[in-house]
Amino acid sequence: MAKKEFLCVLMLITTLCAQAQFPYGTTGLLHMPTADMQKDKTFMFGGSFLNKNVTPNYWSYNTYNYYINITLLPFLEVGYTCTLNKALSGSTYYPKFVWGKYCNQDRQFSIRLRILKEEQFWKYMPAIVLGGNDVTTNDYGSENHISTVESEGNGHWNRYYIAMTKHTIYNNIGTLGIHIAYLYNKREDYHINGPAIGGNFRFSLQEGNLKKVINGLNLIAEYDSKTFNTGFKYSLWKDHINFITELNNFNYLSGGIYFKVYLK
Repeated sequence: MAKKEFLCVLMLITTLCAQAQFPYGTTGLLHMPTADMQKDKTFMFGGSFLNKNVTPNYWSYNTYNYYINITLLPFLEVGYTCTLNKALSGSTYYPKFVWGKYCNQDRQFSIRLRILKEEQFWKYMPAIVLGGNDVTTNDYGSENHISTVESEGNGHWNRYYIAMTKHTIYNNIGTLGIHIAYLYNKREDYHINGPAIGGNFRFSLQEGNLKKVINGLNLIAEYDSKTFNTGFKYSLWKDHINFITELNNFNYLSGGIYFKVYLK
């Protein structure tokens, strides 16, 4: 088996629940946002391998990202994510000695604001979150520093959304999460304008010899308004270490790892 194929198989086996969208470095499913929130004062940091098919068209090659994220208040989360850029052969922007190498990075800030908490006023009320990614990158020709959802500019990951989430607990089995969102931007290289829907199931077995192993497993399926994706998340050491992987459009493999520190 080739080295690349071996690494892909190893990732699928070992990266089977905390929620984090690894391409964006924020809370969510795989690519789809949700209304889940981290615990107050949760600090996250991590990194991922991104197949070129899960990125905006600006990346014509596989790449990597790294990010930090903090839930400042129970209803407010902010994140900072960097995605690596490679100097392509023949580039007139980068000198020849860096062609073919990762030598720069795209930066983006994200924000999520919870409007309503789950079951805040009645039992069946979903949580609601408003959010945006790459919200501070100004577009070419724009004098302000807020991304304007236009078709050009450096805000490659830009999107705005509203998301709703509702959970159902099955005693001694696990928790099912149902998530609905609407995403929007006008970019030509990463155009988003439509609904997204997804679900996840995290086990919480109370009996059985394998309960400690299985209870870290979180199964995910989603339609992110562009593609259908499936994936897994696996949490270790009381949720401090988390692995994540996905098959984007049931075909393209990406994955990463992130860590959590609770500041209080």
